[in-house]
Amino acid sequence: MKLLLVNDDGIHAPGLAALRQSVQGHGEIKVIAPHQERSGMSQAITVNAPLRLTEVESGYMLDGTPADCVKMALQGLKLAPDFILSGINLGSNLGWDVLYSGTVAAALEGVLQGVPSIAFSLCGSAGYFSVAAKIVNELLFRRPGFLVRPELLPKEGVLNINIPGMPRDKIKGVRVTRLGVRNYEGVMQRREDPRGNHYYWMGGEPVPPDSKELDVDLVAVEQGYVSITPLKFDTTFHEIIPDLKGQLDQE
Repeated sequence: MKLLLVNDDGIHAPGLAALRQSVQGHGEIKVIAPHQERSGMSQAITVNAPLRLTEVESGYMLDGTPADCVKMALQGLKLAPDFILSGINLGSNLGWDVLYSGTVAAALEGVLQGVPSIAFSLCGSAGYFSVAAKIVNELLFRRPGFLVRPELLPKEGVLNINIPGMPRDKIKGVRVTRLGVRNYEGVMQRREDPRGNHYYWMGGEPVPPDSKELDVDLVAVEQGYVSITPLKFDTTFHEIIPDLKGQLDQE
């Protein structure tokens, strides 16, 4: 089995080391990651600047985006992995946040290139990466064993997996979920520099989910469950196509 590991937190991120630990001994492992944190890059690729690839002790480092890393691995380095694993991200990728996530985007890029891919995130403190690594190992090789039962992986999408940041014995189990609604308060914060000039910092605090349904990713993680959400590329609003065609045909 050939595995390609990637992330958006950078080549030296502890989450990437935890991901590598979780798959150690289960095949040939290659690593490629951005040279620094590239969170929030979504599916961005670099088209107006050269990309510089550096071989380091842990793998390859690229001064590009997470999607660039996957493209470089498959099209530049000509690697041929059986699976791509992205993460383990420090911080959740739940609800609408998946639209901005470099972690999820790297996995999606893998599927665009024809390689089954999974994204992993830790919803909490970095102190729980060892727990997350054990959960990842269980999901990939023991329960339900996604890499030993690849028929469980979507052919035109990815699995987005979020792990609660808590002790292993506090995690209640695994839930297959759908995306929730993630909103933030105080997203654009106005501040003042020492010279009296104003600048803005994007941040904010997440608004608690208004749903209590355990099939929602936000709720499942909040209640102590590992959340597995299948995501697909096709964002076509199929439901309104017949009505839209009908309206246009009347004109």
